[in-house]
Amino acid sequence: MKIHYEVRHASHPEDAKAYDTSRLRKEFLVERLMVADKITLVYTMNDRLIVGGAMPVNETLELVSIPPLRSEKFLQRRELGIINAGGDGIAEVDGARHPLKFKEALYVGRGERAVRFSSVDANRPARFYFNSAPAHCSYPDRKVTREDAVVIETGSLAESNHRVIHRMIVAQVLPTCQLQMGMTELKTGSVWNTMPAHTHARRMEAYFYFELPDDQVVCHFMGEPDETRHLWMSNEQAVISPPWSIHSACATSNYTFIWGMAGENLDYDDMDAVSRRALR
Repeated sequence: MKIHYEVRHASHPEDAKAYDTSRLRKEFLVERLMVADKITLVYTMNDRLIVGGAMPVNETLELVSIPPLRSEKFLQRRELGIINAGGDGIAEVDGARHPLKFKEALYVGRGERAVRFSSVDANRPARFYFNSAPAHCSYPDRKVTREDAVVIETGSLAESNHRVIHRMIVAQVLPTCQLQMGMTELKTGSVWNTMPAHTHARRMEAYFYFELPDDQVVCHFMGEPDETRHLWMSNEQAVISPPWSIHSACATSNYTFIWGMAGENLDYDDMDAVSRRALR
């Protein structure tokens, strides 16, 4: 089988307070998304977001429906956002080929569509990271390059959080139903992301960390602001962040991460900031 999937249920913050390390990792960490010639999916009941990875090496991989969706086609009731975190690749939608280079994105609208992934060079395979959310209507497919994105440089080296945020699949760039995606690159010498931290009760989020050297690690912080927990993560791992949780991290090196959100609105700035001194 070329597609492996699992279902994760939503968790109440009061329950999460009692989770030990292994339970935290089981519920929120996605340890392996990029598997040669396979598609890996995690379907979370937090806003029914799907976190996925496709790594075509010697084969073309088709994104077919999975049993929990109860649909003939994967995108029958869903929209899709893809960002390539590897070598040159091609995302094909209903026969239309969309070449995606490193850090380029593609939005795919709802419909009974055929989606396939392939790599240009098997020695440098594409690594397609994607998020999918339920959709109420269909919007046009669109490729988004780094030049198309809304780019914001923020933070400082003095605070170890100098970073560049690329808002790629957002309302300011293209229309979507509820899905938002983008990418944040940390500058050399900076290790903190999303600090000061925040929550956004009207939508959940997922992070995919990459460009992290194999011998380095990232410590992802989650939980209610006054009851935080942490997860140690490696390159090309993802984490699910419920609406009640902060989502911030510090690593032993600079890195890049892809963020994706789904929920009630498309207001990127709809968030509740948390003072550093209020964190516990």
